[in-house]
This record gives sequence, structure tokens and C-alpha cells, in this order.
Amino acid sequence: MKIAVGNDHAGTEYKFAIVELLKSMDLEVVNYGTDSSESVDYADYIHPVASDVENGNANLGIIICGSGNGASMTANKHQKIRAALCWNTEIVKLAKEHNNANILSLPARFISLPQALDMVKTFLNTPFEGGRHEKRIEKIPTCS
Repeated sequence: MKIAVGNDHAGTEYKFAIVELLKSMDLEVVNYGTDSSESVDYADYIHPVASDVENGNANLGIIICGSGNGASMTANKHQKIRAALCWNTEIVKLAKEHNNANILSLPARFISLPQALDMVKTFLNTPFEGGRHEKRIEKIPTCS
């Protein structure tokens, strides 16, 4: 499995730990995030993650910024993306089970690093339930 990861300056420390976790799980990682704490524009690091997931070049994505909002808003501009801004493992589980989230957005300034790592594990290990949820997610990209 290939995971694309992107972050701005607020998420650098978390990204390093998440990448280490993913590699320990024998997952392939593509790092689009900054490796610095110097201020950058999150969209420059999030669009490549969303593009990889949207085009099938990565199975899933993990994005990190201070609040998680800018990152998830950016990713969700891509037609096939369902980026979920999550702040605990319960929300992550529901985002995967009910919404088939393909990108996890983490708010680095509002969760601890151990929480973030648990959330990543939950994201990777929770399957989509399908069934009644399938028709709902099929309606997400449709505007009428």
C-alpha cells in the first residue's frame, strides 16, 4: 500500500513520526510535506497528496496543518477526494466506515502526537462498511 503524506510547517514534527510509523508497517510513503518549521503555504503541499490519491498513484493520503481545516478544504477541491478532518479515533473510524474517507486531515495544534499516531492506525485499519453508505458517498461529488 502506498500512502501520500503532506504537511505545512505546523505539521512537520507529526509528519516525521507518522512517516516512521508507516514505514514500520512496511507501507510505501511519498512525502510531499515540508521538512522545516519555516512558514509555508499548506496548499502547495496538500494538492500533490490529493492528486496522487485522486489519480490512483497512492491508496490513501494523510495531511497535516495547524487546524487541519485548510488542508482538508484544499484536498476536498479534488473531485474524487473525501478528506476527513478528525480530532479523535472515533471520528476517524466513522469517517472510514461511513464516508470511505481516502485522506485523513490532522489538526497538529489540537491533538497530541500519540493521539495522531493512534488516529493514523485507526484510519489504516478501519474498512468501509459499504451498504447504505455507498449510495450516500456516490452523491458527494454531484452538484445539482
